[in-house]
Amino acid sequence: MEKKQLKTPFYFGGAASCTAAIIVHPLDLTKVRLQNSKGSNNANMFNTMVNIVKSEGPLKLYAGLSASILRQATYSTVRLGGYEALKQALLQKEKNPSTLQLLFCATTAGIAGGICGNPGDVVNVRMQNDGQLPSHLKRNYMHAFDGLIRIVKEEGASALFRGVGPNINRAILMTASQCVSYDRFKAFFLNHQYLQEGIVLHLSSSILAGLVATTACSPVDVIKTRMMSATGNDVKLSAIRVTLNMLKSEGPLSFFKGWTPSFMRTGPQTIFTFIFLEQFRNWYAIWHHNKDSTARVSVSL
Repeated sequence: MEKKQLKTPFYFGGAASCTAAIIVHPLDLTKVRLQNSKGSNNANMFNTMVNIVKSEGPLKLYAGLSASILRQATYSTVRLGGYEALKQALLQKEKNPSTLQLLFCATTAGIAGGICGNPGDVVNVRMQNDGQLPSHLKRNYMHAFDGLIRIVKEEGASALFRGVGPNINRAILMTASQCVSYDRFKAFFLNHQYLQEGIVLHLSSSILAGLVATTACSPVDVIKTRMMSATGNDVKLSAIRVTLNMLKSEGPLSFFKGWTPSFMRTGPQTIFTFIFLEQFRNWYAIWHHNKDSTARVSVSL
């Protein structure tokens, strides 16, 4: 009799992502600052971090942490939980689902995650970018929920979904490139017996998945960041107009601004997320096994 695969709770992906976000938040903040730098600014990740510490203080590397956690709690819970639920449903019909089938699962989950996570993402980007704005343009949100309330009061509820188009596109790309590539790399290593189930397998697969995800998501990530942090007349610009303006004034390489800190952030974020997620699954399986064993002993007594 074939062993039935244990279904893990829907929220595990969000919990793993929130844990990872706490670790990599300074890199995420640096990425946002670089993506918002316009013109021929050649500042690198290290210099940007040093400048933040010097001009704003070391604690500013964690500016917007509450918004980052809120974003992961909504965005990642839905997209990772949705992908896993759809994949498990697919596995009940297909023992070896195709990459195209997995991409469909990732696309569906990514759309839902992009919509659900957009309000938290708007607050997250604004809080992280606040430090480099002129004093009269600073928003000074105290925390994520203060940001949500003030945005609704000052700009209307629709502002919470500014940049939702690029965000959905990014969520689709991120879920597809991150989750599907992780599953494929993991299956490749296992099928060819290069690696066995364990931390080395999870680490190797997640590093490669992070590389794929960073490159695939960089253009829409930059556009999304520009739209969400826009001030003045730039607030009215559409994603297409932002794209055309960047091409005209900054060139195609501008879509990969902050690629290095983005990889330095997405790489560890992907690594920690999948390692924590695999551990949560293992712990849940052990707990479930022990619970069943205890129940069987109680019945036999």
